[in-house]
Amino acid sequence: MDALWKSAFGLLLITGSLLGLSLPFGKIATTSGVQPIVWAFVISAGGGGVILVAMLLRGHGFRFSGHKLRYFLITATITYAIPNLLLFSVMPHVGAGYAGIMYTLSPIVTLVFSIVFGVRRPNLLGVVGITIGFLGAVMVATTRGQLGAPASLFWVALALLIPVSLAAGNIYRTADWPEGAAPTELAVGSNLAAAAILLAGIFASSGGTALQTLTTMPFLVIAQIVASAAMFVFFFRLQVVGGPVYLSQIGYVAAAVGLLSGTLFLGERYGFLTWLGAAVVFIGVVVTTKAQARS
Repeated sequence: MDALWKSAFGLLLITGSLLGLSLPFGKIATTSGVQPIVWAFVISAGGGGVILVAMLLRGHGFRFSGHKLRYFLITATITYAIPNLLLFSVMPHVGAGYAGIMYTLSPIVTLVFSIVFGVRRPNLLGVVGITIGFLGAVMVATTRGQLGAPASLFWVALALLIPVSLAAGNIYRTADWPEGAAPTELAVGSNLAAAAILLAGIFASSGGTALQTLTTMPFLVIAQIVASAAMFVFFFRLQVVGGPVYLSQIGYVAAAVGLLSGTLFLGERYGFLTWLGAAVVFIGVVVTTKAQARS
């Protein structure tokens, strides 16, 4: 476990895979009548709550400060609330696999932001790997969703806002990381802040009645909470070990999980260009991983 905790590649695979599980879970939930904002709330409240309880049981305190509160609120908004709300809104229209591939666009946007703000500059091989992955993502984006059921340009455009928000979060979390703060502590604070924001939105739009739909699928809710809690712990650790650009590649792994699960379990079908693009994305991951090892 200690070796895994220090391995950027191992953390990348685990975090991306756990993130990818949210795609089929989310599509099942939203197509069954759960509002996107409610499922986004389940992820943040459930994951953050489980980690908080685990911390308290182990005797770990939770220390507040003005810096941390600012970090929690900004991270909650641009890393969790906005991307998840967009993700689960577009998913019924473009498919779980296609929506997941939107995550693969975040590395190139993160790279641009990283260069602009001087957070961390990848080496040449890293740029090549990210560019290859981006080209694969572009190939996928042109297919506009499931075979025989292409989404409107509106939903594709909305989906493209996901990587922009994720990239902004990747850069911000590194640039403003509170000194001495543990990854699990930041995971709890950020997710519970996101849950509070989303809950306010739920009550503003439906008076809280939208939460009742969760009672119809308790096992799916539990599975999502467990996956989210584990993912957030590894997510913040990967932020420390790999940096923002490497972290952004969890979308590549998540997209692969989304494509496979959507095809095998949700009856989604994608064209040859979608699968070819996914293969190109995988090559990009391999190249960038080698670049990370060298640096």
